[in-house]
Amino acid sequence: MQVSRSLFDEVMVPNYAPSKIIPVKGQGSRVWDQNGTEFIDFAGGIAVNCLGHCHPALVGALKDQADKIWHLSNVMTNEPALLLAKALVDATFAEKVYFANSGAEANEAALKLARRYAKDKYGEQKDQIISFKQGFHGRTFFTVTVGGQSAYSDGFGPKPEAIVHAEFNNLASLKAIINDNTCAVMVEPIQGEGGVLAATAEFIKGVRELCDAHNALLIFDEVQTGVGRTGDLYAYMGYGVTPDILTTAKALGGGFPIGAMLTTTDIAKHLVVGTHGSTYGGNPLACAVGLAAVNTVNTPEVLNGVKAKAQLFRDGLEKINAKHHVFAEVRCYGLLIGAVLKPEYSGKARDFMVAAADQGLMALVAGTSVVRFAPSLVIPDADIVEGLARFETAVANVVKG
Repeated sequence: MQVSRSLFDEVMVPNYAPSKIIPVKGQGSRVWDQNGTEFIDFAGGIAVNCLGHCHPALVGALKDQADKIWHLSNVMTNEPALLLAKALVDATFAEKVYFANSGAEANEAALKLARRYAKDKYGEQKDQIISFKQGFHGRTFFTVTVGGQSAYSDGFGPKPEAIVHAEFNNLASLKAIINDNTCAVMVEPIQGEGGVLAATAEFIKGVRELCDAHNALLIFDEVQTGVGRTGDLYAYMGYGVTPDILTTAKALGGGFPIGAMLTTTDIAKHLVVGTHGSTYGGNPLACAVGLAAVNTVNTPEVLNGVKAKAQLFRDGLEKINAKHHVFAEVRCYGLLIGAVLKPEYSGKARDFMVAAADQGLMALVAGTSVVRFAPSLVIPDADIVEGLARFETAVANVVKG
């Protein structure tokens, strides 16, 4: 059967509007569509394909596990889940791990744990959750309400209660809201969907101090920033501020769906048997691939390489901007990059993304006025140079109208 874009309209729920491009093969940082047209991938499946496409370590892990056991459910103990959990515990502040299938599920678990911890320790009244405007934490009803973008949460009836939003990077705004009934503050160290906007070191340090003063848990949503994206294994390491709970997904499986919540023994003990669960969470296939991804990324070679490649991107984008004057700012946090459009191009990020695709470059947007890149952490320098050359042509075409 010939698959075309029209088949999407025929059989799929219309909550997405995918392009007409149908990729069928990927290798490293290159992708080919049905017609054999080649693309350089600066999108990375929205910061998921941390090792590009078909990385031998991930393919090998999947094939090896596929011949052993695929699924058990959490009625049984499985080796790959324990091995990945041990690797995450050894590499981070965490002492305990809970596995899920996505970032939203990891965040759902984190929020439920925070509420349960506060209820057990301080009483029913301590239920307030604070997050930040323009934040994004997933699409379940709980996580989308905690996310600070009402466009995503409106229109589905009554929302979960006791959730309030402060201004990102504004400590006074948080200070005005936080109180002794706050059970948790959830924050992205870098707001990905919100425009690739990083928290300042002072802000994150201040959030930690306010949480401590009010016995509130600090939750870091590192779904997009985790597993090497910023040049540290997790972004909290670069800030020198340790959360109580951390969520991770996207790059954790390098393209295979998996999410995890990391926390301490003292906090974890409040999710007793029966309080939360997932049929697929800790799936052996996912965890085997996840272990290969973490072990491959968590090396000085790859993490230092991220910082070097980030500089190549920054220099290249600034060179493009010197010629075409379209960006007000280039935000570059490792290989999570946001090119903020000048006011005269405000709202046109999608135009740049479409123009890039026409030149054989896969890019992203973060809102309507930021062009976003989240390529493989091991993208060859030559692919960066060639991809930026294609992007420059796209920029020139948008400027020309």
